[in-house]
Amino acid sequence: MATHEGAGPASDSGDRAPINNRVHHVASGELDGYAAISGGTVGSKKLWMGLVENPPLSSTDNHHHGDSEAGIYVVSGHPVFIYHDGTQEVRLAANPGDFFLVPPFVPHREENPDPNEPAVVVIARTTQEPIKVSVPELYQLKETDTQPSRSTS
Repeated sequence: MATHEGAGPASDSGDRAPINNRVHHVASGELDGYAAISGGTVGSKKLWMGLVENPPLSSTDNHHHGDSEAGIYVVSGHPVFIYHDGTQEVRLAANPGDFFLVPPFVPHREENPDPNEPAVVVIARTTQEPIKVSVPELYQLKETDTQPSRSTS
């Protein structure tokens, strides 16, 4: 359960929202699934953070995170981040300590090609809850892909 610096538990009852005028502490081992910081765990309004472990020889589906930016920090392992540059797929190999930014709506996938070691990453997104929109294939994001369509009538 999340706690506040200098205070007790985040809430005494499951139906009370976390207090938003205190620093919240989510200790290791107390994650709600993958989520550490979210609207549900600590009352975050604009931020989601969590820990994700991708097992050896695994791959996510092709996806984007809607209008949310995603910042990624590689804790351990050697994940590979793949996106499309308009001509071909681009593979960015990562090492522990590396950071990545995935802009809003950019289709991508993560792979862990290592046969033995999991890849562990911390993800921060600019929404209080995670957004994941699966897409059938990777494609280059064009500026018009992020703008709502406007009627001229």
